[in-house]
Amino acid sequence: MQPTVQSDLAQLLTVTGQELVRSEAANGSPVVFRVTVEGERQDLDPILQDEVYRIGREVLRNAFRHAHASRIEVEIRYDRLLRVRIRDDGTGIDRKVLEAGSRGGHWGLPGMRERAAKIGARMVIWSEIGAGTEVELTVPARIAYAKSHVRRRLGLFRNRGEVS
Repeated sequence: MQPTVQSDLAQLLTVTGQELVRSEAANGSPVVFRVTVEGERQDLDPILQDEVYRIGREVLRNAFRHAHASRIEVEIRYDRLLRVRIRDDGTGIDRKVLEAGSRGGHWGLPGMRERAAKIGARMVIWSEIGAGTEVELTVPARIAYAKSHVRRRLGLFRNRGEVS
């Protein structure tokens, strides 16, 4: 599987959200969609970026198609953690579905959780019926950011006692 290496994460999620907005508008459902970025943008490891994007894309699809949300927001924060938070004002997810992880042949939640675990991320979902849903994905900087990931992979960290 080739990673989606075009552009950056915010651009990828913006394009996906805009496509979903157009699709919903064609169905007569106006949706406000917004992506914000906080912190200084960091280059992500391409494979990790692809996995984070795929998780985000699934969350967006669910918000547009199943939650019947009128407002969907994506927040990306570059800091000690890469944090991607997606929230909507839709119908929410039933507690039983959240706990079971799937609903009648839909495997989105288990797939997202599996992807998150694979990249060393933490994924938390908050939701209540009638109150919307918020999904937060966090990845430690040492794993997320390309520079530190490449340095770790190539063994370029020095021992503390080493003098140059």
